[in-house]
Amino acid sequence: MFDSFKEDIKSFMEHDPAARSPIEIVLLYPGFKALRSHRKAQWFLKHNMPFIARYISQRSAHKTGIEIHPGATIGRRVCIDHGSGIVIGETAEIGDDVIIYQGVTLGGTGKDVGKRHPSVESGVMIGSGAKVLGPITIGRNAKVAAGAVVVNDVEPNSTVVGVPGTVVRIDGERVDDLDQIHLPNPVMNAIKNNEEKINALEEEIKILKEQL
Repeated sequence: MFDSFKEDIKSFMEHDPAARSPIEIVLLYPGFKALRSHRKAQWFLKHNMPFIARYISQRSAHKTGIEIHPGATIGRRVCIDHGSGIVIGETAEIGDDVIIYQGVTLGGTGKDVGKRHPSVESGVMIGSGAKVLGPITIGRNAKVAAGAVVVNDVEPNSTVVGVPGTVVRIDGERVDDLDQIHLPNPVMNAIKNNEEKINALEEEIKILKEQL
């Protein structure tokens, strides 16, 4: 348990440039507090005390703004940065070394039963305001851009942008975990390609007019 405690602190120190000391993380960071409370709540749930588990999770949600169902499975060295508005559903599964920013929802679609929340594999980054919905899988080392809405499986080492989420490969290389802005945008890329083609055609028309 103590090793897990130290790992959590180290993860926050590595992912948050604003973190100045371990004591600051332990006492002041809502994401850290929410994760520690979740582990307590999950212990009570596993020992057939669901009411106490839900009490702990709801009290934590009230204090931190981060709602994690006691039934959710969360791995090691997970970092919840800022965290306000985050919702993680009952059957969600999160691997190791995942970073989640504020406003993220790992939720259901309302039509699924049993496993109805996402599985997020290790090394994933989920940007601010992203919504990942349904019993889908976000593959290892994938990156979900800020504001994306994802309702289908995502391959490992991919980036998802837009609404609905569109998967974009990044030449097999992973983008910096902290960069939620400089991501490929397939819509803007298509617009730029069309602009280039239009400019080329206009230039050809201009040349033909001069020749006439």
